[in-house]
Amino acid sequence: MKKTAPRVLIVEDNTDVIVALQLLLRNSCSVLDSMTDPGQLYSTLSNSMYDVIILDMNFVAGLNTGNEGFFWMKEILKIDQDISIIFLTAFAEIEKAVQAIQNGAVDYIEKPWDDNKLITSVIRASEIANSKREIKSLKKVNKKLRSEIEEDQNIYHSSSPRMLEIMSVIEKVSKTDANILILGENGTGKEVIARHVHALSYRNEKMFVSIDLGTIPESLFESELFGYEKGAFTDAKESKTGKLEPASGGTLFLDEIGNLNLDSQKKLLTTIQSKKITPVGSSKQIDIDVRLISATNQNLYEVTEKKQFREDLLYRINTVTIEIPPLRKRLEDIHGLALHFLNIFCNKYQKSIKGISEKGIQFLQKYHWPGNIRELKHSFEKAVILNDSGYLTETDFNFRKISSKSTFDTLDLENNEVRIIKIALQKHNNNYTEAAKELGITRRTLYNKMKKYGF
Repeated sequence: MKKTAPRVLIVEDNTDVIVALQLLLRNSCSVLDSMTDPGQLYSTLSNSMYDVIILDMNFVAGLNTGNEGFFWMKEILKIDQDISIIFLTAFAEIEKAVQAIQNGAVDYIEKPWDDNKLITSVIRASEIANSKREIKSLKKVNKKLRSEIEEDQNIYHSSSPRMLEIMSVIEKVSKTDANILILGENGTGKEVIARHVHALSYRNEKMFVSIDLGTIPESLFESELFGYEKGAFTDAKESKTGKLEPASGGTLFLDEIGNLNLDSQKKLLTTIQSKKITPVGSSKQIDIDVRLISATNQNLYEVTEKKQFREDLLYRINTVTIEIPPLRKRLEDIHGLALHFLNIFCNKYQKSIKGISEKGIQFLQKYHWPGNIRELKHSFEKAVILNDSGYLTETDFNFRKISSKSTFDTLDLENNEVRIIKIALQKHNNNYTEAAKELGITRRTLYNKMKKYGF
């Protein structure tokens, strides 16, 4: 991660000392505030975030016990456990220094101080605070990831022979660093598979970073993925870390990799080969170590034959290829998935629904599911919300029969857009490129509309 300038708060009753510290630290800090009354800490820390607090040990004239400093340190850490505290004192004692460190301070500096030592101490204290916050953030991410994996795991507890084969492959490759290419239509659960691989890998304590390449404009590819330095271009008022850097040590999931143009493909290939990134506007290379999982709803082999996707990049990303079948080809799993989603949304919306009728299941199995599992999940959420009977039947699922006729039962724009998209997809056998051409829109626009409508 990139180092950021420390945000520092000085708590000191001597204004001359505050001025001296401000002059010393002003070029090293992004924020440098001060106060003479520690009683203001409660309101200040509630409204502002600091990395380092330089805290005087004594505020009452004539006292040199340091008890005031220890009291205020405890109060500060009650508000924010991650802040680094540097004690500043005119009465240095080894016993108090040891006590300060044992109670949570990161340093104990005597007045008058050594300038270089103080600056070094502040920078080190800031790094400690940022490390604590980063670790806490990673724990939250991993907790959320595990929760999502637990919620989604039943999606792949399947009786479908193809899905059982896929789960066997996942078990084998997860413990390796082999790059994986996941193929499948929109809504089949490609990211769920990628997250499952990450959870089973030795990288599972590190970040899982998901990047939807279909939503990144070509002109922003480098700055979004590799980051940029301040002043690299007109709007670069501050340096920014790219999306690849936080994934180092963990797993990088590149969704819709087939959407990349040839120039972006070349840059990505260079990054994969060198395991280095160079932020826009910088000459410094940053080492990265990621396990790469890519996904697309396109047939990359056909696209490669048409010279629209680099063959050398394809071979880099597909050490192992996993092709997820569409839901219409694993209808034996509809019943299990239906009960899974019913349970999820009953819990989410606190509804008591006993189950779903046999005719309801048969009705679901006859539908062609152009939006796959994502559409099934969306349908159950809607059904649970609207159901009042306590039991789901086929009447709870309102799938419009798709007709190629141009007549419209309603002038509702959204309903008709959904219908037209489904007609185009059906006409071209879920070939998104051809469907987009038929609709007169780009693949990216079609992809975004399908996401919007829960396909």
